[in-house]
Amino acid sequence: MPIINEYDALTGINADIEITQAELDAIVGNIETKPLAEVIAEKATAKAALLERLGITEEEAALLLG
Repeated sequence: MPIINEYDALTGINADIEITQAELDAIVGNIETKPLAEVIAEKATAKAALLERLGITEEEAALLLG
């Protein structure tokens, strides 16, 4: 069973609380993950599209942004 840590700032007490998987799913929700290589490729594609739309090179963008 998953364990979460609860901190009570008023009393300063830390407590480890065991919860069910259903409770954890309700707290966390559905987390969708992608492989890192896919995320990097998507960012590179978006960056290239933006530069093309602006009609500038990466170097020119760097100069504009300082």
